[in-house]
This record gives sequence, structure tokens and C-alpha cells, in this order.
Amino acid sequence: MYVKLCGLRTRDDVAVAVDAGADAVGFVFSASARRVEPDAARRLVADVPDRVLTVGVFKDVGPAEVRRVAERVGVRAVQLHGDYPRAAFDEVAASGLALVRAVSLTPDTDVRVGAFGEEMLLLDSPEAGSGHRWDLDALDGARPEGRWMLAGGLGVDNVAEAVARARPWGVDVSSGIESGRGVKDHGLMRAFVAAARAA
Repeated sequence: MYVKLCGLRTRDDVAVAVDAGADAVGFVFSASARRVEPDAARRLVADVPDRVLTVGVFKDVGPAEVRRVAERVGVRAVQLHGDYPRAAFDEVAASGLALVRAVSLTPDTDVRVGAFGEEMLLLDSPEAGSGHRWDLDALDGARPEGRWMLAGGLGVDNVAEAVARARPWGVDVSSGIESGRGVKDHGLMRAFVAAARAA
């Protein structure tokens, strides 16, 4: 089970995520309680070993700015969250960054992994970062295949059940490992990785 811990903001957050065995860590560069400034993020990214994927998370940011920030920070992948057109993915991909397409599931969502040139697909709650769980029954008849991650309302207490129902390739969590909005709980981070892997 691939595990991405998102919204990290401190060196301690990064150290715990790496030690807990996360496969990927996410840094938010859009309006959010979890937003981190590019210069601070560059220092955090420098602490991440090569075996862990560093992901810059963007929403409502144009592709040129996404590329500028991502290259300045040094992340290896970019997550475009929301209603980005295929052209935006192509423009970001031209810089050599790996791509994650993050969307909520609607009747019109293209759930084919790679449909926009992305390496990974992330299915999230309609309110990204809210911690709200969405109806996994919506996956019936629309379940992706391949490298896709489940997100939205996951936590230590429900990730095993969600994995059993949705059968994703990986999981992504942010609010579910926090003691307060934007403040990571290191015990929950470790427990989440363990629970996801056990599932």
C-alpha cells in the first residue's frame, strides 16, 4: 500500500514521515492552513531521502507559476488539484516533473489513470483538505485501475475499512493526522502509516 502524507510544514514533520515509512510527502503551495512558503519548503525537501517522493500540491495556480515554484523548491512531482485542463498538465510535464491528478469523483470524472498524462490519480472529497469522508459507493462502476490513491476523510480509525471497500493502490492523508488544523500529530502520522500498511 502506497502512503502519501500531505500538508507537512516543519522539519520534525518530515523526519517523522520518513521514519514512519511514508512513500511520498506533500507540501501545499495554495491558500490553506497547511500552506508553506517556497523558501521554507526548499529546506524541508532537502531533508527528504530519494526513496521518498516529494510532491508540491497546487490548486487554482496557473501552470507557469506551478513550474516556477516547483523548480525553486526542488520537488520531484506536482499534484494539480481540481479542474485543470489537459494543457496545464502538458505544460507542467514539459519541465520533467512527475504528475499527480487530484479530483473529486463526479459522473463526468475521467477515472483512467494517465488520461491527462499523469503518473498517479488521486480521488478526493469534493472539499479537499476538509477531512470530510465521501461516499465510497460512488466508486461502484467507476473504480480506477492502476496507480490511484484514495483521499478524503481518512484517519487511523477508518483507513483499513476504506481500503477494503475502495481497493486503492494507495492512500493520501492530511487532516486525519492533525491535532489541529494545519498542525501534524506525529503519533497519528506513525499510526496512520502502520494502519494503512496493515490493511
